[in-house]
Amino acid sequence: MGISRVIALLAGFASASGFGTAVLAQSEPTRRGLIEQAQAEKVPTLHPYPVTAGERWANKLEDITVNGGLHWHPFFESAYRGGGFTLGVGYMHHVSSYNLIDVRGSYTIKGYKRAEVEFMAPRLFQRRGSLSILGGFREATQVGYFGTGTNTDVDNRVNYGFEEWYGSAMMTVRPTRRYLTLRGGVERTKWTEQSGQGSYPSIETAYTPATLPGLGVDLSYLHSQGTVGFDWRPAEGYARRGGLYGVTFHDYKDREDEFGFQQVDYEVVQHFPILRETWAISLHGLVQTTFLKGDQEIPYHMLPSLGGGSNLRGYSSWRFRDRNSLLLQGEWRIMVNRYMDTAFFYDAGKVTALTEDLNLSGLKHDYGFGVRFHSPLATPLRIELAKSPEGLVLVFASSAAF
Repeated sequence: MGISRVIALLAGFASASGFGTAVLAQSEPTRRGLIEQAQAEKVPTLHPYPVTAGERWANKLEDITVNGGLHWHPFFESAYRGGGFTLGVGYMHHVSSYNLIDVRGSYTIKGYKRAEVEFMAPRLFQRRGSLSILGGFREATQVGYFGTGTNTDVDNRVNYGFEEWYGSAMMTVRPTRRYLTLRGGVERTKWTEQSGQGSYPSIETAYTPATLPGLGVDLSYLHSQGTVGFDWRPAEGYARRGGLYGVTFHDYKDREDEFGFQQVDYEVVQHFPILRETWAISLHGLVQTTFLKGDQEIPYHMLPSLGGGSNLRGYSSWRFRDRNSLLLQGEWRIMVNRYMDTAFFYDAGKVTALTEDLNLSGLKHDYGFGVRFHSPLATPLRIELAKSPEGLVLVFASSAAF
């Protein structure tokens, strides 16, 4: 018998008896054994992730400003645009697992005051809806008025003040959980005019009720609104991807039927993420148009406006007012870390008396750079420096630009 025949017979015998399998099992480690050995070697070196001091501070800030983790929280929203640096505080109390009541107030360096209480139910209809019921009071002491139209003179500024009591209810529903968004609400307001304070003349020294509709009139409005849109941003307060395309209809009914009007807002927001969202190109467009009710008029302080930290950032708050407005904004957002972004931005816009004049000619513009401190859901602090032909403006805000 040849040697090859003997080897073949031995191999067959070993296989049949299981001896070969045992020998191989002893000589070659199994895949499971290798994994267990590797895991055992890692045990002595495992340790919790070391959270840095900056991350602890940011987590605490997010817990206070967004998650409602603490009852007491800061509140930086001014009573009205142009109030200057704002300080405030609120107290939040959960009345159920998700529903809560928030009592808050703020005060600005220009004497603007705001106090309000809000009930929030953020998870209705199996998380497809939310409800907000809000009531409060605000006072502004030196709101700027520069005249009507885009070509007004900055040196013609006058100031006015007002007090306003308000109560509102707003419901938001997402029937398909994603994209389609429906929102509706109603608000009752009582507006009382006051003389303007500050370094500029008061408004009644330059205008009369005959030359400026609504001057010296105390108004009571029933404001109803409805929005239909498609919104697939991760959150309204902070996003680097997704978009919003919506139309909002407003109806302002004056109790005396002298200053009632309607307004339609057309808004587009689109974020284009780049390099896994470390960069983003963000675009925003907003058109506001108003319509009179018969022979009624629009009060000067209710006209669509541009200027301030949320639209034309290089101009004074309320710099331009008229029956219609057009706003275009673009930003290049750069993610620095988990809690901070920077952005280069450009704004352009104008106001017009006629809707047919809402075109791209004669736009006012500005540009600038900003830093935003944020959480995944909100932007509690935004600091920007904007440049326009009228000078430099430093912006402090407690919300995203758009």
